[in-house]
Amino acid sequence: MSTRSSSATAHHLILYCSSSIFALIFFSIAPTTTTATDHIVGANKGWNPSINYTLWANNQTFYVNDLISFRYQKTQYNVFMVNQSGYDNCTTEGALGNWSSGKDFILLDKAKRYYFICGNGQCFNGMKVSVLVHPLHSPPSAAIAANDTSSKSSAPPPVLHTGLVSLRALFVAVLPIWLGMGWI
Repeated sequence: MSTRSSSATAHHLILYCSSSIFALIFFSIAPTTTTATDHIVGANKGWNPSINYTLWANNQTFYVNDLISFRYQKTQYNVFMVNQSGYDNCTTEGALGNWSSGKDFILLDKAKRYYFICGNGQCFNGMKVSVLVHPLHSPPSAAIAANDTSSKSSAPPPVLHTGLVSLRALFVAVLPIWLGMGWI
């Protein structure tokens, strides 16, 4: 084996190892940011009587700063945010909010259970939904410090998720193969 070919092999090995270490460190500590989700009540069926909104809500996962949106004919229906008693009894007395635009976007800004009903009598025909909003996972302290120094904007804050570990692990596993084979 010549000195030139062993030098080239050593160079590739160093490049391979350093790239792998860099990718491993970067992707294991970098948080993934996503924006809030807009949950359209009833999906393509919208806010209408005789739909099982409990089943719809049970197939959703709500987090703080997500939106819940109601789509309906504004001349026929409306939306009231009520407490549990108002929800159970289909009454708007003491309502916490009401909307009637036909395309209403409501920010779910606290981790708690929210209750919504239609206030024109259709609550008794099933136009009511209750959703449980979960807290966000706490971001790493460095992300909090960076967010405190950034300027305020009207856009919803990003939500930090740590659940993409397997995707990062796959990338870290494949990256050295690409580098070793000269694909990059």
